[in-house]
Parts: sequence; C-alpha cells; structure tokens
Amino acid sequence: MKKIKFLLALLMLGMLTSINAQNPKEITQKATDISNPDAFEMTSTLTTYDSKGRERVRQTTSATKKFGETTKTILKFLSPADVKGTGILIFDYKNKDDDMWIYLPALRRTRRIISSEKSKSFMGSEFSNADMSRPNLDDFNYKLDRTTQYEGKTCWVIESTPKTDKIADENGYSKKIALIDKNSYEVYQVKYYDLDGELWKVMTVSDYQDLGNGKVMARKMEIKNVQNGRRSVLSIDKLQMGSSLTENNFTTAMLEK
Repeated sequence: MKKIKFLLALLMLGMLTSINAQNPKEITQKATDISNPDAFEMTSTLTTYDSKGRERVRQTTSATKKFGETTKTILKFLSPADVKGTGILIFDYKNKDDDMWIYLPALRRTRRIISSEKSKSFMGSEFSNADMSRPNLDDFNYKLDRTTQYEGKTCWVIESTPKTDKIADENGYSKKIALIDKNSYEVYQVKYYDLDGELWKVMTVSDYQDLGNGKVMARKMEIKNVQNGRRSVLSIDKLQMGSSLTENNFTTAMLEK
C-alpha cells in the first residue's frame, strides 16, 4: 500500500510539473530571457520597403549592458546623411515602464520619448519604439492556445493581451500571438492585432545564433504591415559578446557625442 501511495505521489508530482511547464507566462518569460544576454555590442542594418518595394537602408551601431536589474542600450545611426548622428538611449527596467530618449542632431537636443509615443514608428520603419526594448510581462494576460507546426518545429501558440486600455494604447495593439519553439524557446513569429482587433503586422524572427550559456540571438527580424503593404528588415551584421563600456557611457550626454 505504501508503495502504491508513493507511486501515486510521484505521478501527481509529474502532472503538476507538466502543468507548470505549460504556464504561458513562464514560457514567454523564458523565451525573453534566453534572447537577452547581459552585454553585447553590434552593428546592424535597418532596411525599410514601401508598398511599391522602394527601399531605404540605414546603418546603426549599438551597445547593450545590464547594470543590476536595469538593462541599458545606446544606439546611434551611422548612415545615411539625413539620420547620421541620431541616437537612442533606453533604460529597460525589470518591473516598471522603460525610459527612452532620442537625440536629434539637426535640432542639437535630446528629448524623452513619452509613453504615448512608444507605439509610434521607430525611425520610419514598421518596428515601433516599444519593439526596441523588452515588454513588462506583468502588463499582459497570457493564454496558451494550442501547439502547431512551424517549418518542421513544434511550437506553442501563446496569446497575450494588454491588461488595460492604457497599456493597449501605449503599445498600439489589442493582442499579439507568438509562436515559441517547445524545445529551444526561440520565438519564430509574432502577429500583432490593432486596437480594432484586425490583423495589423506580422513579425518573422530567424537566423538564431547560439551564444552559449543558454543564450541565443536572432540575427534577422522582418516585420510586415499587412494593412499598408510596408515592411522592414533588421539584420545584425557584426555581433560582439560582452562590452567594456561603463555605466557612464549610457547617458544622455553620450548621445550627443
């Protein structure tokens, strides 16, 4: 009898472990964590295409480093001439809204990007300002819809919805649906729905690089606006793990240098 009770206890423990492993918020948290190394520097290309296929190419350099519970990113545009010198500074906090600043060389001033602007276009692309930092996971409700196949990989289909209208307005969407690999926790696709509930944008994430220590980095992200026919591609040209920069390098004053 004791042996039967012991086996039943093990069975129940296994069931509880399985249920907990399927928690959609925990899955989303792990998918976020594995794709955010503590420190790195990179050069990237941001290419935008209008509805007629005409393209604009912009080159950027950026550095990201974690200080305590805050991840800080400084990004500068290298070309073309009309955006050269433009800088973005992001303080990505763990449990509160991020701080973002932009330096505009034509005006020779730095201004803060307020919450109502985070849903706006990032430098004329289909990415938003909010896409440049990690979302506060506590701002959303999560639902594990089902599993599906995506390019031969079994993925969780996880729907996240803003908890309040204010959060929805700040992010610019009423819900998003993500495909997350059940084995690697890599995110392959995210669909965004506008505030009226209509499909708005589809982001595809690919070319993952294994960084070691349980971390990965997607070297290409493409986002298509199905409503206006525009799309944007962000690709990493050069990636360096780690950074010798100090916290003094992640300031508004450094944006202007």
